[in-house]
Amino acid sequence: MTQTFAEEAGIELVDAPTPLFQLLTLCMLQAKPIKAPVAVAAARGLFNAGLTGPQAVAHAPRSTLIRVFGRTGYARYDESTATRLKAMSAKLLRDFGGDVSTLRDGAPASLEVFDGVGPACAAMFAREAQGVWPELAPVFDKKALEGARLLGLSADPDKLATMSDDLPRFAARLVRAALKG
Repeated sequence: MTQTFAEEAGIELVDAPTPLFQLLTLCMLQAKPIKAPVAVAAARGLFNAGLTGPQAVAHAPRSTLIRVFGRTGYARYDESTATRLKAMSAKLLRDFGGDVSTLRDGAPASLEVFDGVGPACAAMFAREAQGVWPELAPVFDKKALEGARLLGLSADPDKLATMSDDLPRFAARLVRAALKG
């Protein structure tokens, strides 16, 4: 069975502050023009280094994040991403009590309050989060729709949604098809 990118990064996605923060972190990493396995490895590296929540990231030296990125091959955007992750964590703590779910209403666009979270990143988040925030469904971001077209499937999210009971995994499979295509 296809894993979601969150599962691949070691995130047990539930509607709770820590896994939602981890998902947003993963999506920020994936939103750069970096190969998906490298972004997943970078996220796993951060989490393995104890940088699992906004408090830990906000208080970690920037050099720690950059070092993790270097070890995991996420080198091209290491400095800018470290800066943005630290800023996102600080803003999340300051303005939203450290809880991404406070942005649930209006998601995915509401996530764009963070520097480094644009429409593509927010859509990636929604694609995975629709399993725990079902009101977002169906979410098939640009890359998932590209995969659907490559596989000869409809590009209509409502039609795609009828093809699976597990939309995050189905969307991840479509994204992987696009990445291979």
